[in-house]
Amino acid sequence: MKRSGPLLTLLAGLLVGLFMLSLNATTGEKPTSASVEPSASVKSSPGTKASPSTAPTSAPPSPSPARTPVPEGVYTGRTDDDSSAVAITVRDGKAIAYVCDGHNIESWLQGDVRDDGSLRLTGKGGASLDGKVRGTKEIRGTAHVGSGNYAFGIDRTKKSSGLYRANSTVAGARIEGGWIVLPDGEQVGILKRDGKPSPAPEIDPETGAVTVDGQQLTARPVTP
Repeated sequence: MKRSGPLLTLLAGLLVGLFMLSLNATTGEKPTSASVEPSASVKSSPGTKASPSTAPTSAPPSPSPARTPVPEGVYTGRTDDDSSAVAITVRDGKAIAYVCDGHNIESWLQGDVRDDGSLRLTGKGGASLDGKVRGTKEIRGTAHVGSGNYAFGIDRTKKSSGLYRANSTVAGARIEGGWIVLPDGEQVGILKRDGKPSPAPEIDPETGAVTVDGQQLTARPVTP
């Protein structure tokens, strides 16, 4: 009986030890996990510099219309229907024109020459002339005088061919004369005595001398 005591004590101690090991295994704290490394998908990407905003660029200005200035000088010629003559004098951006049939239809017109080489001239009684330079030696257009429309193309002329005018008083009558001297020497003009028209006598293109009712007058070149 005395030998069984130590064995029981030993068994009891083993049971207690086993119990303590089991208790420690079931109640012991789990090891603390290390801080979780964030996944690559949620890592902050390096800061990206914003591309500078591109300032809107304005479109280049439209080119200005090409200028075709009318060379200064005198342009003369006949209308397309050959019924009348036309002369235009251009100087310093101004123009004076004379349209004449040599009998009873005539008109003096004037106005500005535009930068694009076009011109719009006006005269008495609603008369007008629209024209434009073509190249450097021709003006093409249409004159509107009275009830008639006269299309024309006239060329720049040389000395002696041109446009002339005379104003004076002869034998108490008011004299007004206009002449167009064409390049071939032909003259087309009207002379008015107190407003009454008639074909004009010829002038000397070199001097402008003309005789009216026995009195010598001087027709002078017309400039704006």
